[in-house]
Amino acid sequence: MSGTNFVSSMIKRLEGKVAVITGGASGIGEATAKLFVQHGAKVVIADVQDQLGQSLARNLGPPDTVSYIRCDVTSPPDVRAAVDAAVSRYGQLDIMHNNAGVAGSPDHRIVDCDDDNFRRVMDVNLFGPYLGAKHAARVMVPAGRGGCILFTASSAAVTSGNISYPYKASKNAVVGLANNLCAELGQHGIRVNTISPFTVATPLLRSALGGLGEEEAEQFVAAVAPPNLKRMVLRAEDVAKAALYLASDDAKYVSGLNLVLDGGHNHNHPIFGASAFT
Repeated sequence: MSGTNFVSSMIKRLEGKVAVITGGASGIGEATAKLFVQHGAKVVIADVQDQLGQSLARNLGPPDTVSYIRCDVTSPPDVRAAVDAAVSRYGQLDIMHNNAGVAGSPDHRIVDCDDDNFRRVMDVNLFGPYLGAKHAARVMVPAGRGGCILFTASSAAVTSGNISYPYKASKNAVVGLANNLCAELGQHGIRVNTISPFTVATPLLRSALGGLGEEEAEQFVAAVAPPNLKRMVLRAEDVAKAALYLASDDAKYVSGLNLVLDGGHNHNHPIFGASAFT
């Protein structure tokens, strides 16, 4: 290992920070929890997948470093309890990553949309992040330490077309929520940012595709929505690295950003074929 690589491997970018990650038991949340702990953060994994969450917490470190709490993000008492658990166990809250989300049923035609599905998706994908931000601000503002509130949105927030209506609406709304929070909470030194990834073959997506393996799911996604950036596959670990950057002091003056991780897909208009650029 070169000297530069050795030094960089020793730097812990979240040393002394405490994070809550909703939906932290699997997929993007799991990858983020692992990376945050590696970089010195103390982490509360908040999820409804008890067995997965408890197992992950045990594997990542002792209770004084990482812990699990059951949290339904649509329940105000649950979200309050998750935030309060971070403060009571670890003394503070520096990072609130509102990551939990659902895809819902694929309602691509407005006349066929299921009303109950629409409400459910909005509850998890919008009301949940609203609650997370509200309770994070409740403890961050009086603490006077600043902080970082993150949201996992979607590249669906910056493009339109054959996208499920409730999913599209919820992710657009999350970006708007983050923008308004940025304007309000900046006066308290609290940064607010959003990550909008392209489709990732998470357990949630693979389950929706009938239990496909990760490689099969990636191949399916590439066939349905061909990536713009060839020979590259977006994975949960890549999204976690974006979260690490935004949560760290490397992004100390970054707020109000929607970091789109789609390899430029939303700039690739279908009217132009690849031959137009060759």
